Amino acid sequence: MAKPFDIRRQTGFNAIAMACFVLLYLPIILLVIYSFNAGSSIAIWEGFSWRWYVSAWQNDQVQSATVRSLVLASCAAIFSTACAVPAALATTRQGSFKGHTFVFALINQPLMVPEIVTAVALLIVFAAVKVATGYTGFGYLILAHTAFCLPFAYMPIRARLQGMNLSLEQAGADLYGTPWRVFRHVTLPQLWPGILAGAMLAFVTSLDDVVITEFVKSAGQDTLPTYMLGQMRRVVTPEVNAISSALLAISVVMVMAFFFLSKTRK
Repeated sequence: MAKPFDIRRQTGFNAIAMACFVLLYLPIILLVIYSFNAGSSIAIWEGFSWRWYVSAWQNDQVQSATVRSLVLASCAAIFSTACAVPAALATTRQGSFKGHTFVFALINQPLMVPEIVTAVALLIVFAAVKVATGYTGFGYLILAHTAFCLPFAYMPIRARLQGMNLSLEQAGADLYGTPWRVFRHVTLPQLWPGILAGAMLAFVTSLDDVVITEFVKSAGQDTLPTYMLGQMRRVVTPEVNAISSALLAISVVMVMAFFFLSKTRK
């Protein structure tokens, strides 16, 4: 009897898998190691030191960019999740309807279109709005990040709704519960893991974004990633490594939390 096909049994699979892991994670490991370099070089090890972490912590520009990034990511996560919940309910609880595929594609447009295209489109729209209104504040970045992060919040919520048993919601409706009461007391408690997972994924996506921020931001609105990009254009020091390592730690924690919250529970 022929054995079922298993990709792991194919010749060279282990070598290719190990090569992929090395190429993916070795640069990140080196980045973290050299963030503790005592010298100013990013390629020559001169001893262990917390020097660049202290330097980044005491840098006023880094502090303001960090606060701005956290505020922006928090607003984008909250607003995109608030939009994603009703969108997910409409596309999973209403059954199939005319235009369902179009709505699904429209919500996930930022995932399908290159980010640079979305950034240029937002730049054109916001430039026209700025000319018409004269407003050049922080709100444009919040709107841009909210639009970009919407599918990242939508997908975990939609997946959670699709995995939920409808019998409890149907029982609530049979007991004369209004749609709002059924949602509040039955659907929402079961949906919370998906909502939190979507919010955290949107937060990480916004926190790490460079392209859209670079196109939409006005003067004095640098976030931490765009600040780092500007520094690398001038001179690269292990301070950039230290900031990158801190961002990496935040992203890893958020992604791990997203993974555990999005696991299907019986």
